[in-house]
Amino acid sequence: MKVMIRRSPETGLSIYVPKKDLEEPIVEFEHESLWGGWIRIANGWVLDLPEMAAGTSLPITVNARKRGEGEEQ
Repeated sequence: MKVMIRRSPETGLSIYVPKKDLEEPIVEFEHESLWGGWIRIANGWVLDLPEMAAGTSLPITVNARKRGEGEEQ
């Protein structure tokens, strides 16, 4: 699914999912750079992000994959 990742001074890192009209803060992530690992957002979803360069500027729209229930992190 397409998601937009952005950083704001008020909320820190957050994602926006246009098809769901959903905006949530990122509460946990596998890698400090975000890319190539999983992130957890405030509603509990875990998303896998693509590999990208560590210095990739935000905001950016990427394809993320939502993990199903019970999948390992």
